[in-house]
Amino acid sequence: MMKRLMMKRLMMKKATSHSKFVLCVRSGASEDLEVRKVYQARPDRKAASEGYLRIIDESGEDYLYPSEFFVPVRLPAATVRALGEQTAAS
Repeated sequence: MMKRLMMKRLMMKKATSHSKFVLCVRSGASEDLEVRKVYQARPDRKAASEGYLRIIDESGEDYLYPSEFFVPVRLPAATVRALGEQTAAS
């Protein structure tokens, strides 16, 4: 039980400290994105230098999308924790 709790906390910390949240404002021709939906983005310097963001979709996989499809959002800490818990449970 303790090991599972520690793993969950580690996953939550990893999910929240190394990622940010963005709001989709355009989907282009992509059927995988929903406008007005918040997505988790993982840092990817190479992708960013080429104008892309690495976005995590509902399957838990990450894909590159044009950065102009998104705007960064600041979420309350409780929301970030809740989203991190959902990510860790997946």
